[in-house]
Amino acid sequence: MIRIVNLHKTIQNQPILRGLDLTIETGESLVIVGRSGGGKSVLLKHILGIMTPDSGEVWYDQTNLTTLTDRELTPKRRQMGMVFQNGALFDSMNVEENVAFSLREHTNTSNEETHTQVVHALELVGLKGQERKMPSDLSGGMRKRVALARAIISHPKLMLYDEPTAGLDPIASDSIDKLILRMSEHFSITSVIVTHDMKSACEIADRIAMLHQGKIYGIFTPEELRASQDPVIYKFVHGISEGTQAAF
Repeated sequence: MIRIVNLHKTIQNQPILRGLDLTIETGESLVIVGRSGGGKSVLLKHILGIMTPDSGEVWYDQTNLTTLTDRELTPKRRQMGMVFQNGALFDSMNVEENVAFSLREHTNTSNEETHTQVVHALELVGLKGQERKMPSDLSGGMRKRVALARAIISHPKLMLYDEPTAGLDPIASDSIDKLILRMSEHFSITSVIVTHDMKSACEIADRIAMLHQGKIYGIFTPEELRASQDPVIYKFVHGISEGTQAAF
């Protein structure tokens, strides 16, 4: 579904992506891991088409997104769903209005049908009956469930997740992991998940790609990643720093 070829991106004179190559197969759940500030979210934005590379190509379903105008990109973006790290809900809208946003903006769906679809989407993410609540009334985990309902209501072919379990307790994180798996299976969605949570990564991934120094260092099954003795991989998986000496 996605093929990224020799992708380069520099931001504020800092090289972020340095000739990155990556292929994402239709129907798989690919997790991207790597150190903070390494370019994982930048990569997602290139796939979504909201960031333009300095050079390289991003292919989506046989179309090179980097050659399209913003108008030409719009129908492609509508085939993608995005769940941002903080949920990115509209604080002035209640849950139903947030979830219905894309339908009301981009389709001619009637109010009655929109409401029916919202109710169904909220049931899928375990939030039945929460339509009238405001984002300020929701826990972090509930906000992310609402964001997921908003993303899946348009039945995307591709779902992108940026740190879906960040800031959540272990039980809420496990709930989100199971929800991502269920949504992928229910809608046959291709999923790309950026996370620092190695437990989540191994729970939801078919394959795990490690981003290191602006390139894909390697792609592994969860079992291969956990068993690797490669120093770069081992230190990341087990949370071992390079070590610093501090004066006290």
